[in-house]
Amino acid sequence: MQKSIIIIAFIIFTSGFAQSNKETLEVNPNQIQKSYTDWSAYQSKNIMLSVDFTALDVNSKEITKESFLDQLANGNFIPIRLKSAPAIYTYKLFKILPKSDTSIKASMNQIAFDAYKNYKMEGSLFPKFSFKDLNDNLISNETMKGKIIVIKCWYIHCAPCIREFPQVNKLAEEYKDRKDIVFISLAEDAPDKLKIFLAKKPLKYAVVPNMKEYMNQALELNSFPTHFILNKEGKIAKVLSNFESLEVALAKESRL
Repeated sequence: MQKSIIIIAFIIFTSGFAQSNKETLEVNPNQIQKSYTDWSAYQSKNIMLSVDFTALDVNSKEITKESFLDQLANGNFIPIRLKSAPAIYTYKLFKILPKSDTSIKASMNQIAFDAYKNYKMEGSLFPKFSFKDLNDNLISNETMKGKIIVIKCWYIHCAPCIREFPQVNKLAEEYKDRKDIVFISLAEDAPDKLKIFLAKKPLKYAVVPNMKEYMNQALELNSFPTHFILNKEGKIAKVLSNFESLEVALAKESRL
């Protein structure tokens, strides 16, 4: 009898310890909501809704990523990351405090809406394409068959798009010896404007001009930059909103 009590006590203790470990947060959810500036700085650096992650609701119950994004997009929540190894992501929903800056809710809803829309595209075939880049090379579904395709969608006057040039260039350089991975960029701008711009700010991607209509209609994009990773079957593996998410997702896709 005494032995059974000791075993039960040990189980309760270890499960409680595991739960407390699981619930170790990166930041205090209440503290981070004291100003929009604090929240925005944390969110932009630590929350990547495009990557694969474990999703927890407000009661720490595991839910689907789709449900998590839907609640973020339509509810009154912020996500906080649980402490973990660098390549492991677990996010938990927390209620937005009544006195918090209304910009926190508005921005979070929009970010989550875009992430939800991108998530729903994953697994579908990328729209058929046949383009010529600035060097007159043909880029199509057929010429790219059997390759992982990384696509950056941007335009010259998009400040965030340009700001990540050094990072995406470094990424392209990192994978330059992988003949099964290609880097393509779709730009809204005309060839002459792109050539002048890229002479000052080089991009180590094949650049396809005049893509505004294709990006608006075929891809239905409303935010830039947007990155796509297509798997070797031509399906959309990931749709991502920034370089940080792209780097994580490509590392995973390149190992498959």
